Amino acid sequence: MRRLTTMARTGFRWWLTGGAIAVLFAGLVLAVAVAAQSAPAQPNASGPDAAQVGSSNASSEADANTRALIERGAYLAKAADCAGCHTAPPSASAEKGDTLGPPPFAGGLGMVSPFGTIYSSNITPDPVAGIGLYTFDDFDRAVREGVAPGNRRLYPAMPYPSFAKLSDDDMHALYAYFMHGVQPVATLAPRTQLPFPFNQRWVLAAWDWLLAPKDRYQPDASHDAQWNRGAYLVQSLGHCGACHTPRGPAYNELGYTQSSPLYLTGGTNDHWFAPNLSGDPGSGLGRVSAQEIAAFLKQGHGGGLVTFGSMVQVVEDSTQYLNDDDLNAIATYLKSLPPHALSGRYDADPRAKQQTAEAIRTGDIERPGAGIYQSMCARCHKADGSGEPLKYPRLAGNPAVLASHTTSLVRLLVEGGRSPATDDGPLPRKMPSFAGKLTDTEMARVLTYVRSAWGNDAEPVTTRDVSEVRSAIHK
Repeated sequence: MRRLTTMARTGFRWWLTGGAIAVLFAGLVLAVAVAAQSAPAQPNASGPDAAQVGSSNASSEADANTRALIERGAYLAKAADCAGCHTAPPSASAEKGDTLGPPPFAGGLGMVSPFGTIYSSNITPDPVAGIGLYTFDDFDRAVREGVAPGNRRLYPAMPYPSFAKLSDDDMHALYAYFMHGVQPVATLAPRTQLPFPFNQRWVLAAWDWLLAPKDRYQPDASHDAQWNRGAYLVQSLGHCGACHTPRGPAYNELGYTQSSPLYLTGGTNDHWFAPNLSGDPGSGLGRVSAQEIAAFLKQGHGGGLVTFGSMVQVVEDSTQYLNDDDLNAIATYLKSLPPHALSGRYDADPRAKQQTAEAIRTGDIERPGAGIYQSMCARCHKADGSGEPLKYPRLAGNPAVLASHTTSLVRLLVEGGRSPATDDGPLPRKMPSFAGKLTDTEMARVLTYVRSAWGNDAEPVTTRDVSEVRSAIHK
């Protein structure tokens, strides 16, 4: 109030000393302007004011450029699957038919880590709950370095070690999209509260310095443009290594490029095992063609394989929206990776399938899982393990079946699952849960059978393996 009173007094003194003169002068200027407007217009051979036309054209061009930048940012956000982590899971009402669901990018997804649950943040342009007050430099540092304004360190559940490779042009497009193409949501995301010492974020400065790469992606001159585009997408925007690369004791990825023999050889996250993407002919992509990989990313189906677990959401929210050039580039890059972390083998000899079919028909007591498979699984996956194209995955020679880790196989049997719903793909199909139908021992037997049938050759599954997974997921 004291400040307002002082301002009023100052204004009054100004009026007494010079205000009246200023007003009279302004009135004179206004009169001259009115007279000028009422005077006859002078002929202009060039038509409309050239300055106005030029300004209008420049404005239209600027608007078009801004729209194009926002659209590109939207595409890049799809490629990076930003919504997949920064959108809360459907509420109970959504599961009962509420089609609205949680607002995109408003955060609130709880991500399970060895240190506790980490909640994703609100990245809408709301100035309080989101990132509306971020400058480009703020945005850039948070995305590529994992440091939010106020020097607040982000947990590496945010894949900034991968996003460090993003180009400057892509960063500007992403910033334009999140500031001007996303609806603000004034909802604060739940606060991450990890137990001591993991709640000491300042320690992450040392983690970043020691373990997080900081270099931008540099094209490899020994490969063509398609390979380099695929490598860029996989290593940066796609951050595929965040799930498909094993992690060390400090939760660091054990490799960020193909220069590491462990890169993309499979990793466990939230009790799912993301399969080996190297050229391993058993558990990897050695027997999967580039065309099948591209189809798999587009529709969730490819080469008789079907997405499962958290990859279902990746296809639904991200990869199905990539253009064909980018999908083929990703497939080209992945097919170039040499075989690493070999696990399991597959013999495509037809005699192996015949022997398996005979064991199912006769109920061979030497293969106790055969009868369970016949009664519980063969209807969809077929007696010969061939599955049904665009409906149910094949189990014969399936890399996920031959994986060194059986976590995903057990979890699928316990919880069931579904294939993705995509714009261009087939209707989604569901796999039922067998938690109430099979004991731990029966699950171990049928999975052991699947991993040794039709030419598959992988380590057996034990009752203890099943029990440990069920205990971990509380089912």
